[in-house]
Order: sequence, then structure tokens, then C-alpha cells
Amino acid sequence: MRIAVGADHGGYPLNERVIEELRTAGHEITDFGTHDGSISDDYPDYARELGQAIQRNAVEIGILICGSGVGASVAASKLKGVRAALCGDTYSAHQSREHDDCNILCLGARVTGVELALEIVRAFVAASFTGEERHRRRLKKVLEIEKL
Repeated sequence: MRIAVGADHGGYPLNERVIEELRTAGHEITDFGTHDGSISDDYPDYARELGQAIQRNAVEIGILICGSGVGASVAASKLKGVRAALCGDTYSAHQSREHDDCNILCLGARVTGVELALEIVRAFVAASFTGEERHRRRLKKVLEIEKL
């Protein structure tokens, strides 16, 4: 699978572990950085780049990491066609894909431990949209809201 990973300074070094995990699993990674947690940078920049990769279909899904995950999820969800889910557990991670067709997983590196974060990533990556009628109906309503 083609997966983009991006993180601000608050998401470093979790992004390095996530990239390693995904590459080991055989996924093709587009790495937006950052690779230096000592330099302060801004999560909206990474959210925009990663979200635009989703919009261009350059990648299938993305993983976006900041300190809490909140800012990254808010910023990424502003882009048309992007549905970013902040997840702190595996159930939410797979359900966000299966029911809500989310295409970006957001993680908080300062609030989620590395091993749990990797389990969350695995759950998100392994899941896919079920396409059940009730989920398609709800997604259609979300897309209508996006037009406002």
C-alpha cells in the first residue's frame, strides 16, 4: 500500500518508528518528515502536504503525527476529501476506516506510547471501508457538509 507519513517536531521520533514499521511490513512510504525534533515547526504545514498527497491520489492513506494529534487532525480535515481521525485505541482506528472511510490517521506522540501507537497504525492500515449501505449513506451526508 502507498502510505504517506508526516510529523512536526512534536511527532518526532514516533514518526521514525512508524515509518520503520510500515516499511518492514512492505508498504511504499512517502516520507514528509520531520527528521529533527529539535527544530520547532508547524503541524499545519505537514497536514497540508500530506492531505494534498491524498487529494492527488499519490498515496492511499496517511499517518500524521504531532504532539497531541489534535492540531494535525483539525488541520488535515480542512482539506476537501480528507477525513482525518485522531485515534488513541485500535478499535477507533479500524472503525474509522471501516465505517467512516477515513484516509488519515492522526496520532499524538506525547500522549500515546510507542507500542500502542504501532498497534493503532497496524489496525488502521489493515482496515478498509466496508461500503455497507448505512456507512455509504452517512458518508454521503458528511460529503454534503463538506460543501458548506
